[in-house]
Amino acid sequence: MPALCRDCLATFDTRPPRCPRCGRPRILSHPELFTLSIAHIDCDSFYASVEKRDDPSLAGKPIIVGGGTRGVVTTCCYIARIAGVRSAMPMFQARKLCPEAVVIAPRKERYAEVSAQIRAKFTALTPLVEPLSLDEAFLDLTGTGRLHHAPPAVSLARLVRDIEQEIGVTASVGLAHNKFLAKIASDLDKPRGFSVIGRADTEAFLHDKPASVLWGVGEATRAALARAGLRTLADIRRAGKGALESRFGATGARLYDLAHGIDHRAITPDAGLKSISHETTFARDIADRERLEDILWSMCEKSADRMKAHGLAGRTAVLKLRRADFSALSRQTRLDEPSQLADTLFRATRALLAALPEPGPFRLIGAGYSDLHPALGQDPLGDLLDPQAGRRAGAERAADAIRARFGTDAIRLGRGLAQEHTPED
Repeated sequence: MPALCRDCLATFDTRPPRCPRCGRPRILSHPELFTLSIAHIDCDSFYASVEKRDDPSLAGKPIIVGGGTRGVVTTCCYIARIAGVRSAMPMFQARKLCPEAVVIAPRKERYAEVSAQIRAKFTALTPLVEPLSLDEAFLDLTGTGRLHHAPPAVSLARLVRDIEQEIGVTASVGLAHNKFLAKIASDLDKPRGFSVIGRADTEAFLHDKPASVLWGVGEATRAALARAGLRTLADIRRAGKGALESRFGATGARLYDLAHGIDHRAITPDAGLKSISHETTFARDIADRERLEDILWSMCEKSADRMKAHGLAGRTAVLKLRRADFSALSRQTRLDEPSQLADTLFRATRALLAALPEPGPFRLIGAGYSDLHPALGQDPLGDLLDPQAGRRAGAERAADAIRARFGTDAIRLGRGLAQEHTPED
């Protein structure tokens, strides 16, 4: 069976108990090891790893990246996970489970810098890189063996070794024959894992996995499947493609294919951002609508700043709220024209907020754009229904120019100055 030492990259025809060259035990073997080429790479507890890398005194300590007592855990290191801490857990609960943890506020700009360093190593290996977030991406290494003088598995082992040694962040690899299985594989042996799912073992691997393992199956879809008596992949396969498609439409057909390990999606480097948003958790729950509107404006400004930085415009405005019991609530509306302006986003999401029958209180509010496209540089000119739209757009662009020249605090609108909440982003 083909084998690979993940430390010295030596390859073997049969798996030894330890590497004869370096003496280490991290040997990877699989019948299809040197023929598979679709990979998913996921950095291990990325934010926490960056914090430990930047501050060596944190080594060996439980780390939680998050904010305050009323926010949620953004991520945590594996030491904190042993205590039961998980991402998206309320901070007060995380502190109870792991009172000795060091809590660090997220430094998103720093994480983006390190992500760019890692991304550069991805693209040096193959141009076919599809990022999913700052810390994970799909890679297609088909045909790269001749270029790198090594099978994809060896190139991937070298890649994660170099990322760990040169950048100081560990990562786990999933190698398979399609994206769906590669993503599952990358999560099988964290941290510093390297797992393989081949064509020959796909059916056995998926045999009776829960339906939640399927791509895109969240709480709502899982509940709908459960109501139909479909709780495992075996249930989905037995139901048949026609029955699933009849009940769930195109989603049912897709889930049936995935339950058989079939995924024809290509790795697309230009997939790009699908949405841009910003949200904040309050120090105290808020029900007052005027107060919520003031905070909403700030979220719209921050989202618009990112839209402009990326040169994007969105066709859909999205409002997000979280209730006092942590349940989420979202509303969206399609715009007449794509936009990247804070004014457009605020007016759309303020209307969505006003239309909500729930009085609150709420613990979080957010706003953003989705259905993104490259911005064409056309701002609203105004019409009979909103004759001042062009003037407001011009004022926003003028404010942007002033901030670009003199700093972000050089000019602020009156609504933004009303902010006195304590964000815990």
